[in-house]
Amino acid sequence: MAFGIGTNTGSADAGTVKGIQKEVACQCWFTKSGKITPLMLKVQDEDGEIRVIHQIEVHSQEKKLYAGIPSIEFDCTLTILEQAIRVKLIYYQTENRWVLNFK
Repeated sequence: MAFGIGTNTGSADAGTVKGIQKEVACQCWFTKSGKITPLMLKVQDEDGEIRVIHQIEVHSQEKKLYAGIPSIEFDCTLTILEQAIRVKLIYYQTENRWVLNFK
């Protein structure tokens, strides 16, 4: 019997993203080694106004697969109107788009 040897050779999938997602525009810096550093975000608020967020503190970043789609997930704290908010900033590489994920 093989007992599944060699059948699970693919990388693990993180499943689906849970929480509220909001599309954002992100200005970032890519190093020559491929590391991404988010510098600024633009997000549309409930009133339809575009808010600019410059204070982004990245705690960690991790490559993930969500439903087979490669992404990079940043665990961040954003400062908006003097209020710190912990979020996940996700970059979907194949779609070249950014989203904020609120818990």
